[in-house]
Amino acid sequence: MMKEKQDTIQISPAPRQEPQPSFIDNVIMEQTLSRYDINPLYTFLARCIGHEKTDRLCRLYRIGTSRKWGGAAVFWQVDCSGRVRTGKIMLYDAKTGKRVKHPQPHVCWVHTEMRQKNYNLCQCFFGEHLLSLYPDRQVFIVESEKTAVIASHFMPDVQWIATGGKNGCLNERAVHALAGRDVVLMPDLGATKEWQGKLPMLAKVCRSVSVNDVLETMATDEQRSQGLDIADYLLMEDTPRLILQKMIDRNPALQTLIDELGLELVEEP
Repeated sequence: MMKEKQDTIQISPAPRQEPQPSFIDNVIMEQTLSRYDINPLYTFLARCIGHEKTDRLCRLYRIGTSRKWGGAAVFWQVDCSGRVRTGKIMLYDAKTGKRVKHPQPHVCWVHTEMRQKNYNLCQCFFGEHLLSLYPDRQVFIVESEKTAVIASHFMPDVQWIATGGKNGCLNERAVHALAGRDVVLMPDLGATKEWQGKLPMLAKVCRSVSVNDVLETMATDEQRSQGLDIADYLLMEDTPRLILQKMIDRNPALQTLIDELGLELVEEP
């Protein structure tokens, strides 16, 4: 007796869906956009470029002040849709502008400090919310949030955003925010080759993409060992305000004289 041939039906597994990112209420972010008097990063920037310009940059890039470590900076990650992905809290030295890394790294996340359970952190670029405001600008990507802010002051005709580290959010999911844009990568010294390896991934979504290696070509061996970035070079030349501040540091009585006479520093445009 012949057995009927049975068809075998293969069921393919459903495509794996990536979990949706979690968000933080915008109100929480807005509450941090103050108390710059205790924020060491704000103090450093104000010494370099003045309070008015620092205020503008903090508003533009959504930099807040945390109660953590007595006023650490909060770099809020706001995506293209205006949703807050998280905030990175980091402590800086008010005089040098460098990260405070001793006796331990002073860096943490807002969602962790809020003890939010099952939080799915899906990072976006720092400054990503500005992309829709300036759709025609060339986009320059750096590693550090602080670097993006400082470079934006000195070179405001292009849009500066940050990955939040050598790898940070430089991944296939995050780079979709750069669709159709002209993009230039400006890695810290020592990271150029690694970022060159990211070009094929970015080329899939960007109109054009390249790596600017000007730092590598001009750096000394000492600077290369320090891993300097574009902001370090921009701040090497003392601004008039920074020169005045150094004079005040040497002779605090000068500040009293300036206050009593109502003097104001006038810088060349």
